[in-house]
Amino acid sequence: MFFFRLLSRLPLPVLYLFSDFLYLIARYVIRYRKKVIDENLAYAFPEKSAKERKDIRNKFYRNFTDAFFAETIKLLTISESEFNRRFKIINQAALDNPVKNGVSTLMVTGHVFNWEMGVIGINLNSEVEAETVYLKVNNPFFNRLMNEIRTHFGGYVTEKKEFRRSMLTLRKSARIVLLGSDQRPPRSENRYQREFLNRPAAFFEGAEFMSKKMGLHSVYGDMRKIKRGHYEFEFTEIAKPPYDEAPEHSITDEFCRRLEANIRRQPDLYLWSHKRWKL
Repeated sequence: MFFFRLLSRLPLPVLYLFSDFLYLIARYVIRYRKKVIDENLAYAFPEKSAKERKDIRNKFYRNFTDAFFAETIKLLTISESEFNRRFKIINQAALDNPVKNGVSTLMVTGHVFNWEMGVIGINLNSEVEAETVYLKVNNPFFNRLMNEIRTHFGGYVTEKKEFRRSMLTLRKSARIVLLGSDQRPPRSENRYQREFLNRPAAFFEGAEFMSKKMGLHSVYGDMRKIKRGHYEFEFTEIAKPPYDEAPEHSITDEFCRRLEANIRRQPDLYLWSHKRWKL
């Protein structure tokens, strides 16, 4: 951990030099998951030319190394002033206000770079308690490292399996819950299948179930990159109680529509290397 803290003390422009090197390795040497990325882009953007899709792939590699190395490492020790200069939260009240009135808010978003900055941005700006639900990584060291980063400005993290037990407290202990809602659920889970970026995909419906069962608010987090190292994260309401006449899958469907719009606006920010559409 000491090494990463030391590395994190370097200015972000210096860390970007390391990221530039990793970008060259990912793009030209190991060609990281190139086949998966190209297949995903071909399905998602059939209207684009091969050159346009190649440009998206190459920009993705740049965003990938920036986000997973330079920016995420910097988050371990970044100051509040530097973070606020680089990351802007828009409409935090959409998350906070329901909680202030005693109703939990579910913030749903996708794997759009840099979502880890979004986690600590909410923790820094929120006036209420915030909980991040995460999938445990196999390596204990990196699992602990990521959780230290996510809680750098407060809040707390809960592993997904543990959250299934603690979610019963959402009614009596109102809080913001941060959910990455575009992960591919395993076959053993309850899954909802729908079209997403022009082909079938399976989705968790945790936000759908909890919102309607417990009368919670659902809010979408829309990520935008302004320039290298600078982002905006805007919150808009998806749904709120009562849900008596809400159609089945309405919250999941609206989440998917907003995520698609988010991706199409800046396609190089999405995690195309993930085998998202494997059913």
